[in-house]
Amino acid sequence: MRSFDFAPLYRSSVGFDQIANMMDRVLTNDGATPSYPPYNIEKLDNDAYRISIAVAGFSDSDLSVEVREKALIVSARKADEDEAKSYLHRGIATRAFERRFHLADHVQVIGAAHANGMLHIELERQVPEALKPRQIAISSEVKSIDKDVVDAKSVN
Repeated sequence: MRSFDFAPLYRSSVGFDQIANMMDRVLTNDGATPSYPPYNIEKLDNDAYRISIAVAGFSDSDLSVEVREKALIVSARKADEDEAKSYLHRGIATRAFERRFHLADHVQVIGAAHANGMLHIELERQVPEALKPRQIAISSEVKSIDKDVVDAKSVN
């Protein structure tokens, strides 16, 4: 696999280290990405998303959804079952798992629901008002802007 050096990016930019770290994480992944459990990521609206994870065989108490350090962590651990059960075929995997999703800035987890063997996690991008674009009104009058100027003699 090809390796990239992100040092020039670090030298010439400020605040983009998260993007470089994410690219580095993706590119250094050796292909051992777990495929269990299967999941979908849906875009419901411009700022609304849903992650649906197939969790057949798990109850609500077996599942855990947590947000920590800009990461959504979904994990499951099945409680020990009776040793008395005897399976002729066991095709429903109920092994423990932990799946991580890295969240972009301002993406919040709204809620989670577990129904019919699926865990649905609702996400929404909530951009603060200060970061949203705003329209500046243009007037035909030129107004002078008075600056607060302090007289040196009045300070001393």
